[in-house]
Amino acid sequence: MIPFSILDLSQIGEGGTASEALANSALMARQAEALGYSRYWLAEHHGMPGIASAATSIVIAHVGHHTSKIRIGSGGIMLPNHSPLVIAEQFGTLEALFPGRVDLGLGRAPGTDMKTARALRRNMESGVDSFPYDVAELQQLMDTHADDARIMAVPGAGCQVPIWVLGSSTYGAQLAAQMGLPYAFASHFAPDMLHQALRIYRTQYRPSERNPEPRVMVGIMGVAADTDEEAKFLYSSMEQSFANLRRNDRKPFPKPQHGLQLAPEERQMVDHMLQYAVVGSPETIHRKLENFLAATEADELIVSMPIHDIAARLKSVDIFAASPLMAKV
Repeated sequence: MIPFSILDLSQIGEGGTASEALANSALMARQAEALGYSRYWLAEHHGMPGIASAATSIVIAHVGHHTSKIRIGSGGIMLPNHSPLVIAEQFGTLEALFPGRVDLGLGRAPGTDMKTARALRRNMESGVDSFPYDVAELQQLMDTHADDARIMAVPGAGCQVPIWVLGSSTYGAQLAAQMGLPYAFASHFAPDMLHQALRIYRTQYRPSERNPEPRVMVGIMGVAADTDEEAKFLYSSMEQSFANLRRNDRKPFPKPQHGLQLAPEERQMVDHMLQYAVVGSPETIHRKLENFLAATEADELIVSMPIHDIAARLKSVDIFAASPLMAKV
């Protein structure tokens, strides 16, 4: 048994609004907390009509105010888009509002297209190449007490919010191992280097004071329903979304379709990228989870539930929580 967590993109469904998406995130977080999930993380994406979590720190605060004990945080903040000082202040503020509940997951991808990335950063020189130095600077800003700091994050100095490195390749695995930080692999959409990255992280891990042992989180897309057929129908929203992304066709999160037909190259891409998706009835969910967790030997599972209808999404949250593989928090 291991903890299960939730990754939420605050999906703006076709026919819906950002306000509704954010209200749905609060509903989902409350239910996740009641069912014993470990964490509720929000992801930073920009310029995407189907995602309402661009201002990630604000949405984390929104979820925090609607819950009382579940850990909240980012999965992740795309650090090259920000100065470390700004993120230290934002997450120091979150820690002041929700003491002992906040996580800071960091990624080095832009979370958008390059034109939007340029608009976000203004200066592309401080990009992915400076990521290790930015992580170290951010760590120092949050770990150093105010009276010892040359540059002071207020709030933030001394808050010691736990940092996770997020990755979809071996780069993040090596960095997390070298820095003695927990590591979350984005296997929910980037399956290719999963096992290689986990092996590198575990074998190269350098214990740190706060993290004496390596800790691995793995991600899946998860869609659970009463029957396999219903789950596959609900999952067609995610399949359409990935196909739209390939076409650079930016739309709100699609409604599900019966008998979805994709072009052969789109079907191949979708099936490959989402090969670790866990979709089906409770029995199917259990079997697939058992196989995936045995293969990865993960310490924690984080589930993204790409379901258009909020009632069906909450039902999926229920079904995953009923798994005998989930350790309740």
